[in-house]
Amino acid sequence: MRYFFVALFGFLLLALTVFGIAGRRGTDFRKPPLEIFDDMVRQAKLRPQVPNSFFSDGRSSQAYVVGTVAQRIGDQPNQAWQGTAQNTGLVPGTTNYVAAIPVPVTAALLERGRERYNISCVPCHGPVGDGNGITKKIGAMPVVASLLDKNAVTIPDGLVFHIIGQGKAPNMQGYASTIQINDRWAIVAYVRALQRARYATLEEVPGAERAMMK
Repeated sequence: MRYFFVALFGFLLLALTVFGIAGRRGTDFRKPPLEIFDDMVRQAKLRPQVPNSFFSDGRSSQAYVVGTVAQRIGDQPNQAWQGTAQNTGLVPGTTNYVAAIPVPVTAALLERGRERYNISCVPCHGPVGDGNGITKKIGAMPVVASLLDKNAVTIPDGLVFHIIGQGKAPNMQGYASTIQINDRWAIVAYVRALQRARYATLEEVPGAERAMMK
């Protein structure tokens, strides 16, 4: 029993000591309190606009990582958040989707669209856009929309752009965070090329290529 009271007294003394030092920290003292663990109070940080040797350029304020903040669209600087057709796919001031791609359709844009399509779209929609990608073949997504269906062919280019960025229920997620604006238009152009290749008539094929097809 004597050892019990000794242990109890020691525990109470320890508790009172800890409480006296830190338990009422910052409440009754005029002087700065004693800080036993100051890591949550005095955190290391970099102050903006002052020299700092941590980074190789000697600056505390660093430029944004490329791709994290939209600053430029093609040759039009500082229009990333303006309500232009190029940004939104909408006719400015309306809720109507633009009928045609609002950027010049060039061979370079189509090639970029082919590259981006093969990265982001082929797994589900397949190389030719018929919806027979690997996700359907392995059963991960039994139903995938075909980009060659009549509805996909006739919808406005602005709506295709919107679907790429925001997704479409129930299965398609949005790719706005991973596919930049110009690349979305490039994919739209390439999808239209796939559709044109599927539904083109023989009369639309240039003469030299037409002879080879025969």
